[in-house]
Amino acid sequence: MRLLIAYAAALITMLCMDAVWLNMSFALIYQPVLGPLQAAKTNWPAAAAFYLLYPCGILFFASLRGGGWTAALLNGAMLGFFAYATYDLTNFATLRGWTLQLTMADVAWGVVITASASLASFLAVSWFDRAA
Repeated sequence: MRLLIAYAAALITMLCMDAVWLNMSFALIYQPVLGPLQAAKTNWPAAAAFYLLYPCGILFFASLRGGGWTAALLNGAMLGFFAYATYDLTNFATLRGWTLQLTMADVAWGVVITASASLASFLAVSWFDRAA
């Protein structure tokens, strides 16, 4: 039950934050760069796979490692930095038109969303442990 609560907290946090972020920033930050690369329609199975798998990484590498809420926050931030930097820097290195500004914005977002999901997961488990 503890893992399910931790997972749900990370997943819900990511889904809510990304929904807000993408609705607010897509036209301004992503669309100008991704326009010619963007698929005609979203590949929902691939998107679902990301959202179902990434919280597992958050639990394993960040929120359930021990060390309190600050460790969960810092480990989440570092995981987000390296995961998003891997994606964005690879795209910046290999895709025509990919910009440094997009890379920096998306990596920063990776830090924020992953740290937040890690902290939410840690806090949900802490609450569950106290209530049990």
